[in-house]
Amino acid sequence: MSTPGRGLHGHVLESLGPSITAGEYPPGSVLRTDELAQRFEVSRSVMREAVRVLESMHLVESRRRVGVTVLPTDRWNVYDPQVIRWRLAGADRPRQLRSLTVLRCAVEPVAAGLAAKYATAEQCAELTECALGMVANSRGHRLEGYLFHDVAFHRIILNASGNEMFARLGDVVAEVLTGRTHHQVMFEDPAPEAVTLHVQVAEAVRAGDTVRAESLTREIVLGALEELDVLSPEP
Repeated sequence: MSTPGRGLHGHVLESLGPSITAGEYPPGSVLRTDELAQRFEVSRSVMREAVRVLESMHLVESRRRVGVTVLPTDRWNVYDPQVIRWRLAGADRPRQLRSLTVLRCAVEPVAAGLAAKYATAEQCAELTECALGMVANSRGHRLEGYLFHDVAFHRIILNASGNEMFARLGDVVAEVLTGRTHHQVMFEDPAPEAVTLHVQVAEAVRAGDTVRAESLTREIVLGALEELDVLSPEP
């Protein structure tokens, strides 16, 4: 998954990328690199580098004598963490959050069941540590601390599943959890029931209880989906 670079072309991306994903440049729009270079006050080489990153995300396509064309949404790499971040920052946030949370509902319970079967002792210990970190940060509006451990917890579940496809979704899930927090699509403190469920999942994985690990994780992600109905309902 691509990650925009730092420096001048990174600055261009942080402006142009959200504009594309927000629909300010509809599919089929043609962008001229020389005009963009003037607008952003950067060299053409910097602009070309920014365009190359956007191409890697399949947001645009460059053609000689045509220019840089914005691609339809169904061509976008919707699993790219930066594309997710840009879309969550826009007006389409409720639908995007729901789509990503449904993806979590389909994947994470199965991953947790597999983790109960394949997790190493070290992964089990890390999972327990993350769950306890979530407990410690679950009160007093310490959402950033809670987020840190929450992201790590779900990454471990995906990695411990032993399935490389699931493991590659770690960045996607991290962006969903981060987006919920940074865009205030969460309660001021996490629901106690959700915190307890994470502790119980860690226990089930450590015990090798595949059925319980899967069932408890399904409760977590379905709870997140229900939370969206309250905090970020679809228009």
